[in-house]
Amino acid sequence: MLEFTYPFMALLLPLPWLINYFVPAFKIQQAAIKVPFFNVIQDLLKSSPNSALQYLKPTKWQRCALICVWLLLVIAMCKPVMLGEPQTRQQVGRDLMVVVDLSGSMETTDFSITKESKGKHANQLATAEIISRLAAVKRVLSDFAMQRDGDRLGLILFGDAAYLQAPFTADHQSWLELLNEAQVGMAGQSTHIGDALGLAIKLMQPQASDKATTQKDKVVILLTDGNDTDSSVPPIEAAKIAANKEITVHVIAIGDPLTVGEQAMDMATIESIATITGGQAFQAISTSELNDVYRQISELEPANFASFTYQPKQSVHYLPIAAAIVIYLVVYVLVFFRRFIQSNKAPVTKNKQEEL
Repeated sequence: MLEFTYPFMALLLPLPWLINYFVPAFKIQQAAIKVPFFNVIQDLLKSSPNSALQYLKPTKWQRCALICVWLLLVIAMCKPVMLGEPQTRQQVGRDLMVVVDLSGSMETTDFSITKESKGKHANQLATAEIISRLAAVKRVLSDFAMQRDGDRLGLILFGDAAYLQAPFTADHQSWLELLNEAQVGMAGQSTHIGDALGLAIKLMQPQASDKATTQKDKVVILLTDGNDTDSSVPPIEAAKIAANKEITVHVIAIGDPLTVGEQAMDMATIESIATITGGQAFQAISTSELNDVYRQISELEPANFASFTYQPKQSVHYLPIAAAIVIYLVVYVLVFFRRFIQSNKAPVTKNKQEEL
């Protein structure tokens, strides 16, 4: 599709005709023969002298060439551009940092998943499969990530220490591949919740290049199955810092709430973290409950994002200029050869007459 950037330049189109109409023709003074008895000759002939001015007029094909060249130059001044195919660009909706516990207790196989199988008479039979807590988290996060169009996802894994597994990215497939590489015990056997929250807060600080998102768009989803064990930063203090930075933290407690000992879940701390940061605390002991939790989080943090459509533009003003130059050169060459041929015809004719 063709579009003109400066269409008002088309008003210059009649300019040559206006100049030709209002501006007098260019005159050249040349030497002439002086006749002292010119008045006598005029009286004898009883006629008045005519103007000796001669105007050079272009031929029809020269006039057409001039019109075409001027038309092409006016088109070039209008700056024509070619519009490409419409393209849609999506702006990031929010930054979602998922923090996953990789302590030894995440290897516990107490999550049930329902599978459907067909019997002899095509009757569907439901069977239960027991999987580990980490495997259940990976299954549910896979579906959750596919529903977060427009959001950037990050991944922190923690145990004895917390480290960044995947920086914020809109490439959810790559994010899932990095999540699937996580294994129990990679970060140690303990559960340092406070350190993991501290790292998430540090990574979610606005950078100079992140002008599209603001702090209110930043959300942390923390998944853990135990209580904090000697973090450098207490979880409650980390939650207060997150609240000051306007970062919302949703906490999901995984596993059996009746577990006692070191693997017991500290629900009081988990609920306090969520309350301080304006998030919510959830409990899940099965994949169905975990799915419900992520469904509720999706409702709390809808994946709304801005998008805009644009058409790439490519200026083609050089094409009419090139065409005008080509026409001008062709006309110049034709006129030159025409004059050259006419200048060579006279001597040939004279020589023939002399031979006769």
